Amino acid sequence: MTQAPSSVRSRPGMPPEAPATLSAVRHRAADGAVTGGCALVTGASSGIGAAVARRLAAQGGWRLVLNGRDRARREEVAHGTSAVVYPADLSGPGAERRLAEFALDSVGRVDLLVAGAGIGWAGPFSTMPQPAIDEVFDVNVLATVHLVRLLLPHMVRQGSGRIVIIGSLAGTVGVRDEAVYSAAKAALATFADAVRYELRGTGVGISHVVPGVVDTPFFDRRGVPYRRSRPKPVPASRVADAVWEAVARGRDEVYVPGWTRVPGRVRGVAPALYRRLAARFG
Repeated sequence: MTQAPSSVRSRPGMPPEAPATLSAVRHRAADGAVTGGCALVTGASSGIGAAVARRLAAQGGWRLVLNGRDRARREEVAHGTSAVVYPADLSGPGAERRLAEFALDSVGRVDLLVAGAGIGWAGPFSTMPQPAIDEVFDVNVLATVHLVRLLLPHMVRQGSGRIVIIGSLAGTVGVRDEAVYSAAKAALATFADAVRYELRGTGVGISHVVPGVVDTPFFDRRGVPYRRSRPKPVPASRVADAVWEAVARGRDEVYVPGWTRVPGRVRGVAPALYRRLAARFG
């Protein structure tokens, strides 16, 4: 786990620590909490990723690398900051490797990865086209897992860093007409747990931030708008605050809003009751 994967180039002469020319201030903690350094944010052109990028920029002490598919919005998020941007659709072959290399070439190291890129699809599973199934898993799961695999050895070698994976309440309890999206987010939750066990004692941490319904363009892009009266969507900035809490305090898991952890607990202790309630109200 301490060896860099061959798909990300080693840099001859670069010491395990970052170059002295980096101006960012770093704070290291045994639990993987960080309060400054170099951060890579995916999905940064809109929604939660954009809110996270703005939150880190406002916090200060961070040098940002922003990735997103929407060029105009990505540039808007980066405007007025020192961020460097990398336009890439993470569903493309080799996109994660190129993004990891770009980040390491641009800022020398990555102290924080916020994996916010994601897409959804809504409708009965029996009508979901196979290309849509593949794309949901490619972007939400495979792109994230590959990017973590590429950057994690560098963090372990540094002895510090944090990975934040943006999950979803759909991955905790499952949501009607979002079977594949729910499965993808559930996969990320289990992935975060498993990697966390491996990272114990390395100085690197992994956080799982679990939003409920968030007021972003996500619903428009999935093809079906959000029509439920409850729960009401929260602003993306609230999720960004939760990401910052995870980063600064070394939190393993944060739910947004906090009450959304309750359905998962009910499902765990009383699955039959939960399913009856979900069938009626879900």
